[in-house]
Amino acid sequence: MTEITYEGLASPRPLAPDAVRLDRVTKTYGKGASAVTALQDVTITLPKGSFTAVMGPSGSGKSTFMHCAAGLDRPTSGIVHLGDIDLTRLREPKLTELRRERVGFVFQAFNLLPSLTAVQNVTLPLRLAGARTDTAWLRAVLDQVGLTDRAGHRPAQLSGGQQQRVAIARALVTRPEVVFADEPTGALDSRSGREVLGLLRQVVHELGQTVVMVTHDPVAASYADRVLFLADGRLVGELTAPTAGRVAERMTHLEG
Repeated sequence: MTEITYEGLASPRPLAPDAVRLDRVTKTYGKGASAVTALQDVTITLPKGSFTAVMGPSGSGKSTFMHCAAGLDRPTSGIVHLGDIDLTRLREPKLTELRRERVGFVFQAFNLLPSLTAVQNVTLPLRLAGARTDTAWLRAVLDQVGLTDRAGHRPAQLSGGQQQRVAIARALVTRPEVVFADEPTGALDSRSGREVLGLLRQVVHELGQTVVMVTHDPVAASYADRVLFLADGRLVGELTAPTAGRVAERMTHLEG
């Protein structure tokens, strides 16, 4: 088998020093007496090449944080930057194009098309965008996620962990500036979950990818470089070099 090296295969896009930056971001749903503020005055910087976990009790604003940071939802006030682009200034067609080309998504549900092979699922975003597939990069991504010998298999022929690897490869194939992962191990057993978390850690370390992961699991969060804690829509703390025990202790105080 031909040896694949990753030198020269990283994203060619010039990146700002920060992958994501939120400046005083607030998101309110509804109006008047029925208004609910899901995110309130959040300011945070996520460096490129970092792995950040976002945690908090139910209703703390974790999903809203991810949706605003990824350009899936517009904040009510404040500014969101993806690299050097102010997402809050973009019209919807440009925002859709930016998400497709510069952001990768991994969800708890693998969202694979059952009639397509693994490699066809991986390259689907490129085909939908009418973009050419960089064969060398595709091979590198498949190798990185350990799918080279499963590329021709359909989802039903793959384990849950392997299906999530396909989803991660699909998120990487467009060379995004940031990968957002929403409870990526939620549908997996503990062993498959550890393998997927190790893979996310690996793509940060080896490919310089930026990963932002929403999770409720202290063990999952311990794979990150930094954990951000939200409560009642506010950023209330963070941990660097987290351990599962320290994360669990902090969560206990937030939920108490």
